Amino acid sequence: MALHSLPLLDVSGVTVRFGGITALDGISFRVAAGTIAGLIGPNGAGKTTLFNCLSRLYTFSEGQILFEGTPLTDTAPHGIAQRGIGRTFQNLALFRTMSVRQNVMLGGHSRTHSGFLANALRLPHVRREEDRLGQHADQVIELLDLQAVSEVPVADLPFGTAKRVELARALVSQPKLLLLDEPAGGLNHEEVEGLLLLLQRIRDELKLTILLVEHHMNLVMRVSDQVIALDFGKKIADGTPAEVQVNPDVVRAYLGVEA
Repeated sequence: MALHSLPLLDVSGVTVRFGGITALDGISFRVAAGTIAGLIGPNGAGKTTLFNCLSRLYTFSEGQILFEGTPLTDTAPHGIAQRGIGRTFQNLALFRTMSVRQNVMLGGHSRTHSGFLANALRLPHVRREEDRLGQHADQVIELLDLQAVSEVPVADLPFGTAKRVELARALVSQPKLLLLDEPAGGLNHEEVEGLLLLLQRIRDELKLTILLVEHHMNLVMRVSDQVIALDFGKKIADGTPAEVQVNPDVVRAYLGVEA
């Protein structure tokens, strides 16, 4: 198979067990480069467990995850960002006393190459690297419309704005695959509409691939090219939003009734 025809992400037969509990049971799906894929399912379906496997926070018992055709298990957890995978979390993991710009720049340090001693001595190449990172952080801040609050401490921001800061921090590492864990959680209707447009813009302008876990079904179905549905650790559907919405197993999982 030609390299350009490979999916960016190829999950094959992934199984995760915690003691006697099977959290993921033989999950397989592919995500093409340049697309938005939504991962849905009721609470406890295994969505966050799968994300933690993709982030190398969890080790899977069976199966394989290929990223750009190479096993993800070849990468240590601390090397995921350098590999080209960025992530946000359900609970904001920001430094509240630091400014928006400082938080965003922290996301880029995972891709810098200067060692501890070089940083401590502020060698010329370190300063050049910091300048480049600062310029890129400012570009991401502008893309996410955060210029007006760039020097404001995160603690002083409304929740919806803080969510955009975490997204900016993930983007500044220049990922090829962006994992978004409940990006619409806690947002009001207007903010969700803004998020939809923002995700499309990020995909188109930055040429990256997005995989999002989300309970906001209207957002998922409108923004996604592909939707993967899980229930009790098993994949029950994988297709276009239109296909998944009418899938009998998906209807049963969410509504408890036959389609």
